Amino acid sequence: MARIICITNQKGGVGKTTLAVNLTIGLALEGLDVLLIDGDEQGTATAFTELRANYDKDPPGKARYTVVSLHGAAIRSQVRMLASKYDHIVIDVGGRDSGSLRAALTVSNVLLVPCAPRSFDLWGVDQTADLVLEARETNEKLQALAILNGADAQGKDNSEAKAALADVAGLTLVPCHIGRRKAWPNAAAIGLSVLEYWDGNREGCIKAREELACLFKFLYGLPVLQIAEQPHTCIHCHQPAREHDSNGMCMTPDGKTFYTELTKGRL
Repeated sequence: MARIICITNQKGGVGKTTLAVNLTIGLALEGLDVLLIDGDEQGTATAFTELRANYDKDPPGKARYTVVSLHGAAIRSQVRMLASKYDHIVIDVGGRDSGSLRAALTVSNVLLVPCAPRSFDLWGVDQTADLVLEARETNEKLQALAILNGADAQGKDNSEAKAALADVAGLTLVPCHIGRRKAWPNAAAIGLSVLEYWDGNREGCIKAREELACLFKFLYGLPVLQIAEQPHTCIHCHQPAREHDSNGMCMTPDGKTFYTELTKGRL
């Protein structure tokens, strides 16, 4: 029976779809059979998957998963039918109080609520917590988690946001956070996970992978950190990547350099 996680927030623009597709790909990289349900009317997860399918530089061993678009009560009925066919199901659903969200909460094992460290981005969390309490009347084992996403590199906003989230009844704060790094949108822009992406900012890419690995271990107990610590083949030149400089030059083991498409302003 599949383990089912729903990712949502009443506030838009907090990176829920980015987390959904990265968790999906991380599970697929572990060799697991994963279903991604796009329950958001904007269809971003579906668009990401289409972009991924059409990517013209298919990295070796690229993770495969299934995506379907479902809304309203169809989420509940289809998840119940499909749960035995997959190892994991990830549901990306719009945050407002909708039939899709309520249906997802009735069949999910875990609800993950990403929040940015800004006061106005925290406003919708209490409403989501109210829905969780209501959903637990029929889904008693629903675990509700909040994670700080898009965290600042420094400053007090992170600690204040974490303190505010920790005080929300019905939600448990994940003991790690996701930083605001260019690797996340840059990878998503070409249909890749940060676990597959590599560019000129080697340190930023590694940190993004480590942060995802921390969340992944907390949610699933799987050693994705091993993947995160090992750079994949360069997605630009298809050579085993060792270093990239700030100009987007890929250094291969034989000492040759390859101009990547970063120098052409593609990313």
